[in-house]
Amino acid sequence: MTEPLRMVVADDQDLLRTGFTMILTADGIEVVGEASNGAEAIEMVRSTQPDVVLMDIRMPAIDGLEATRRIMAEAATPPRIIILTTFDLDRYVYAALSAGASGFLLKDVTPEQLVAAVRLVRAGDALLAPSITHRLIERFAHVDGPSTTLHRDLAVLSPRELDVLRILAKGLSNSELAARLQLSETTVKTHVGRILFKLQLRDRAQAIVFAYESGLVRPGSSNGSSH
Repeated sequence: MTEPLRMVVADDQDLLRTGFTMILTADGIEVVGEASNGAEAIEMVRSTQPDVVLMDIRMPAIDGLEATRRIMAEAATPPRIIILTTFDLDRYVYAALSAGASGFLLKDVTPEQLVAAVRLVRAGDALLAPSITHRLIERFAHVDGPSTTLHRDLAVLSPRELDVLRILAKGLSNSELAARLQLSETTVKTHVGRILFKLQLRDRAQAIVFAYESGLVRPGSSNGSSH
């Protein structure tokens, strides 16, 4: 029998926090702690070592982004963190991913979407809807981009792995990657796993950020795609 998925829920609104906890518990997910601010969330993660943290952005004392940064910096095996917000704002998308979050959800998420998101992130995938990936790309389009030379770390990747990373950076799922590259989904998963291992990245969210920051992918580039 597999170990239950263990979670901490951090939100300064009691009603929302209780609601999220009820939804998760009803689906067999163990909520090992609740926090009403970022400072409590950090302490809760230290004491319970959860698999996933549901983290509100706007909280007193320490906000969710700073709490995420601290958790990711100090935990030997940090949990996956899903950022929650009522605000669908560009700056939160990039800030959350840069802080180390693996996902990003609006608070009006349905119960089914919430549970699916938690399990997806726990499995090691990134929770990045196409709209969020698009905004991330736009963020880089409006910044003085990286130098024209590719990041030296990219040298560790094979030509095929570079292809996979270029397409992955557009937010495609494994099945979409497989169709684009005419590979099996299992082979794609293997390539993605090797990319993450070689570049020492935690998940696809980090891989997407890295692809743009390294200069491998540039905003508006077609990456050889015909569509």
